[in-house]
Amino acid sequence: MKLSLTFAAACVLLLATSVARAEETDETIEQKLVISIERIWDRAEHNAFTDLIRFKGKLYCTFREGSGHIPGLNGTIRVIRSADGQNWESVALLAEQHVDLRDPKLSITPDGRLMVSTGASYYHGSKRLKIESRVAFSDENGENFSRPQKVQLPEQIVTNFDWLWRVTWRGDIGWGALQQVPPGSKRRLHLVKTTDGIHYEHVTELELSSPTETTLRFEEDGTMIAMIRHHQNKAFVGRAEPPYTKWELKEANKLFGGPNFVQLPGGAWLAGSRDYEQRPYTTALWLMEPETAQFRDLITLPSGGDTSYPGFVIDEDRNQVLVSYYSGHEGRTSIYLVTLRLDVLQELARQQ
Repeated sequence: MKLSLTFAAACVLLLATSVARAEETDETIEQKLVISIERIWDRAEHNAFTDLIRFKGKLYCTFREGSGHIPGLNGTIRVIRSADGQNWESVALLAEQHVDLRDPKLSITPDGRLMVSTGASYYHGSKRLKIESRVAFSDENGENFSRPQKVQLPEQIVTNFDWLWRVTWRGDIGWGALQQVPPGSKRRLHLVKTTDGIHYEHVTELELSSPTETTLRFEEDGTMIAMIRHHQNKAFVGRAEPPYTKWELKEANKLFGGPNFVQLPGGAWLAGSRDYEQRPYTTALWLMEPETAQFRDLITLPSGGDTSYPGFVIDEDRNQVLVSYYSGHEGRTSIYLVTLRLDVLQELARQQ
């Protein structure tokens, strides 16, 4: 399925959804930056919560299919792939009876397989009874995927509302931020690690009052950076050096919903998330300064309302950065892929 927008139409949409006060210079930046925008999937009633990765020379995008944002019918996890970013095929549909699978995240294991991490919620009507975490693996070619299996967490921290939101590998170790959301109790965020993607060890707790979705990345020197959503109209950026038991946490100048970020060649950080400064909400891309927790406005993607959860892939050979996200601005919530010019992003970062 290919539902393409021309470059000219893409720019019109970008300008239409940008901040009304945008100056002419900002509009020119968008025109230089955006190569294309594609709607790549809309077959389910509600298609949402994306991630993106390159594996074996192909793009893989994953997302949740369901009847609504939450709760609705229990969600399933779709994995699609493409050789060119335009023509996509489905390679997996992960499902579990009586379980709502959601927020899938992609990573590549040290032994060269794709790993899909998801939350697993149990509902009675609209009441959530329990949250666990699931993981599934592809074969070495990315053709076939295993059934989702339960992630094994340290017994001393399990609450029955434990959601390992994303796993980031560095060398042979995978790192994740485990959010705990027990009803009526304090939310907690634990740093955990794994060598197989299934069994996890506890490292430390990040001391925040109401943390939730968190993405972890690494500086070249091994410093870990966390982009943390918060449930009290706040957001945080954390930094820690090995062994990652002591954290410096700073409040960010933006709020997050579906936070993700990636380091560009040259060292600058590109971040994306829901933009709560817009009404209706949009998906925005920012340039991020981890040491100060400051985010500089870059562009607003064509989006509105139920939207966010970007995934990133950097393609230096093609001078591109690809961004997946979902949005309901055209009616049904659908999956989109934006292609940006890498060199323009790098130049903008140098101007910070």
